[in-house]
Amino acid sequence: MATKDFKIDDPMIDPLTGEFKVLGPGQTFKSVTSKIADIVLTPKTSLGFFTLFATAGAVAMLLLTAVTWLFLKGTGIWAVTQPVAWGFAIINFVWWIGIGHAGTLISAILLLFKQGWRNSINRFAEAMTIFAVVCAGMFPLIHVGRPWLGYWLFPLPNTMNVWPQFRSPLLWDVFAVSTYATISVVFWYLGMIPDFGTLRDRACSKFARYIYGLMSLGWRGSVKHWMRYETASLLLSGLATPLVLSVHTVISFDFAVAVLPGWHTTIFPPYFVAGAVYSGFAMVLTLAIPLRKFYHLEHLVTERHIDNMGKVMLTTGGIVAYGYGMEVFMSWYSASHWEFFMMWNRMFGPMGWSYWVLIFCNIAFPLTTLWSRKLRTSIPFMFLISIIVNTGMWFERFVIVVTSLYRDFLPSSWGTYRATKWDYMTYVGTLGLFTALFLLFVRFLPMIPMNEIKMMLPAAKITPKEPKPAVGAGD
Repeated sequence: MATKDFKIDDPMIDPLTGEFKVLGPGQTFKSVTSKIADIVLTPKTSLGFFTLFATAGAVAMLLLTAVTWLFLKGTGIWAVTQPVAWGFAIINFVWWIGIGHAGTLISAILLLFKQGWRNSINRFAEAMTIFAVVCAGMFPLIHVGRPWLGYWLFPLPNTMNVWPQFRSPLLWDVFAVSTYATISVVFWYLGMIPDFGTLRDRACSKFARYIYGLMSLGWRGSVKHWMRYETASLLLSGLATPLVLSVHTVISFDFAVAVLPGWHTTIFPPYFVAGAVYSGFAMVLTLAIPLRKFYHLEHLVTERHIDNMGKVMLTTGGIVAYGYGMEVFMSWYSASHWEFFMMWNRMFGPMGWSYWVLIFCNIAFPLTTLWSRKLRTSIPFMFLISIIVNTGMWFERFVIVVTSLYRDFLPSSWGTYRATKWDYMTYVGTLGLFTALFLLFVRFLPMIPMNEIKMMLPAAKITPKEPKPAVGAGD
């Protein structure tokens, strides 16, 4: 970034490099602790928070209503039929799993690469991951038709020696998502233990001191505690890093193992992983920008973070664009008229509008604008583009699932897909559930890791003193 493009006297810009600072000026150990802890320990909750939470709760009631009616009437209330046997349930499942990938990437991979800018956003990115997995995990359960028998998906010993079908993609999803959720929760909780100790010591309420003391697991901040904490963090990072690649790779196998044109392709695993990170970082921006404004965190979540997340989106968006290009190329190069018709139908068939929506939202608009440093550091623009990308990534899953199914090998079985109100209520309800859970997290748990932010302050850096020259040393 050229320094001349910005004000030289801007306190948020390093005058030597012209880069935005990771932390705003004037931050101290006391100010960081007060800023983050007071959000949680304040006895007063703003009216705006109650309004948002009530709205999110009302939207989440749509999910409860839709799922209750689903259990009573069956999956016939959805638009799933032949030939489109998969509908909104699988689309939303893949979309929500993708949303959660940025949290693991920020927490684990960037920690291993010692990227300090992650410290301001990793906590609520991890929370986003867990709540997204909660929303995703319900879809494999409710779309099978008999959710009360969901435990059949687990390899539980039984007297009749009836085991799950290990060649079923549904079982792969159970293993992938449950492992992902377990590691994410453990990693998330471990990172909050030092902050729970701080909240315990600062809390005025006896009940709050008891709860945070219980959750801090006896944390005292000793050297032994810190050594064990850092060792456990590195070990969990090493375990979580392969999950970024493996989880959505397994999800992509739900499609790739089929013989259906448009699904049976080896580009799906890297293509799905890149798309998941792409949509995940877009959701982090969607959450981070309102949070920094509402809680006045501009000196902790700076334009540097927004800029870096824009760079990651630009990179992963390029990989996604390559995947789209390879799908088009292989449909021609394979010389299979099935593959060629599938791609032509995606673009120009009755539902071709959905394909061009995803092209605009995922490639045309983001990849032509994110090259601009000025736009990447524009807060309103980045919030807008995060909404556009998440919309485009949902349509990508819609195109993969629906437009590959509604016109199959037999023209006599061709049909169409029109989602019912129960499909929409289930999807919109998960958005409300996600928002409500995230708001509870922001209110009762530290959304930014105090200890990691303090380690980045100049006061935390110890510089060894140079030995004084001996008296009478050479001139």
